[in-house]
Amino acid sequence: MKLINTKVTAIAAAMSLAVTASVAVADIPYEVWGSDQSNSVAGATGPGQLGSFLWVWDSEDVNTQLGGGDDAQAMGCDPANTPGAGPCDMLEVFPGSLKEVNENSATGNKLQDLPQFGRLHGMLPDPQNRYMNINSFTPGGGYVGIVDGDTKEAVALWRVTQTNAPSGTGRSLHMSFWSADGNAMYLANLHGRILERIDIKRNKKGKIVSATYNKSASLGVGKNMAIVDEATAFSGKNAHGNKLVSEVKGNYKKADLGNLTPAGYCRENSCGGTDAPNGGRPGNVIVCPIVSNSDKVYITFGGGGLLVADGNNTPMNIVSEYDQETLNGAGCGGIQQGDNVWLNAGASAGGSGATQSTFTMYTIDDTVSGGGFANTPLPLEVFKDIGNTSTLGNTFGPASNGTGQLPGTTTRRDAHGMGITSDGAYIHQSDRLQNNVVVFDTANPVAGPITTYDLTSANGDGTGGDGPCAAKAADGVPAAYANDPAPDLMGTDPNGDYLMVATRGPNPVSVGHNAQGSCPGVGIIELTNGGQSGKLVGVLRTTNNIDTTAAGASLADKGGYNYVGMDATEKSDPHGASVRIRVEDE
Repeated sequence: MKLINTKVTAIAAAMSLAVTASVAVADIPYEVWGSDQSNSVAGATGPGQLGSFLWVWDSEDVNTQLGGGDDAQAMGCDPANTPGAGPCDMLEVFPGSLKEVNENSATGNKLQDLPQFGRLHGMLPDPQNRYMNINSFTPGGGYVGIVDGDTKEAVALWRVTQTNAPSGTGRSLHMSFWSADGNAMYLANLHGRILERIDIKRNKKGKIVSATYNKSASLGVGKNMAIVDEATAFSGKNAHGNKLVSEVKGNYKKADLGNLTPAGYCRENSCGGTDAPNGGRPGNVIVCPIVSNSDKVYITFGGGGLLVADGNNTPMNIVSEYDQETLNGAGCGGIQQGDNVWLNAGASAGGSGATQSTFTMYTIDDTVSGGGFANTPLPLEVFKDIGNTSTLGNTFGPASNGTGQLPGTTTRRDAHGMGITSDGAYIHQSDRLQNNVVVFDTANPVAGPITTYDLTSANGDGTGGDGPCAAKAADGVPAAYANDPAPDLMGTDPNGDYLMVATRGPNPVSVGHNAQGSCPGVGIIELTNGGQSGKLVGVLRTTNNIDTTAAGASLADKGGYNYVGMDATEKSDPHGASVRIRVEDE
């Protein structure tokens, strides 16, 4: 097998052009990785507070399932990667005996002594397909790690910086993204409102030999920022008996924690200076740092607006800026094709998102920097749904949409996650609320959507009966709501036959007002019509009966449904799906 270097930007993986066979035989072996946010222990203090499960399936088993054979069984994270031994408990991959260290010495804490190591939000492969990043998103926790894709063993682990940002916790790790060459990771410290970087060194074979949390590289995006607690690393041996390579170095005094952009505006509104025009940037919780091929980092914000940083410099520095009316908020999906970086905007993950409806797509020319001017280069608004509510910077439409999230009744929308065909011809944008995927032609973005297909019917066009989600619905889900994939983050197989998309659970750990689904797992979308359309052809079903926490606030209050008995049964809730090519099998 030839070595393929797949660059993953944001919530997308490079993929080969689709073929039309109903069940394809994989030429390139790969693995599907699913990030389950539910607790991997009983008795946790709340949803997504302690542990999580890593679900990993081999492509051979996936194709067996698609061909009508037995359901694919998750692999173990033991040294043998035992088939059927999964899922992998994050608390076992990263043992509690790991010691926390700062730049100079041990803190005296072990991982098991520290709070909120849970809520596995997503995992993305590096460009070499050798490693996966691990993003633990419990507010107040803020852990990011690296796992060896082949052996499934922990390689490195850190806890991110805590700042004085007015968010209640001052730190969390929403997601992290690899640099174009895989020699850095960019961290979205959401509650800390700070972009951070880990510098990675590899040997000639691509093996990571050191991974350094570089405090000097940090870029603050909040206002009047100060460091409350420094980032730390973890040392010791993993479950395979090998030492972690994580460390922390640098100096926050060399970081850029200032208030103003190069254009002279507040990075975040009300910093004591002049706010940016057109609404400025009112809430700079970092959602996703989308990384371009040139290592520009497109920092999307919950409240809208955008800052673009040069990720190669130390400290990282702002090169472009956008206000919230020019680029609306809560985007978490981005892909570069040619010179253009595609970005979305969706509904807020906060409580206010329960009545928001947002589905917007933009492109920005990555070859042009702002040059000290706001909104330069001006984004192209590829598509904005006419039903978007006037929130997060959108200036037209109703102030709210109270139709809830139940399938068949809601009129709300939420753009989240994104995929692209290997030739770069088509972008697939999922809608968590409408259970469909909207397709765009990258060669003609001004044309807007060219196709929309659903994930609820067998044929993707409303015909052929129910799709496979209904057959995989969790016990206790009423029949009327059993066909509700709630598609989230996407990846794709390297042969270009399928998109892999996380399908959410009936007790969602996060975004309960947008992401309640019926068939937790990873949905398999077969690409059709040369990549211009698709249909859901299978679900790699996940389950969790260990987690005993209550579902939290009433889902009925969030437009969902309080399933009878669900608090004591199905808690699995995958948020991310990604694909890693098995380069070790070359």
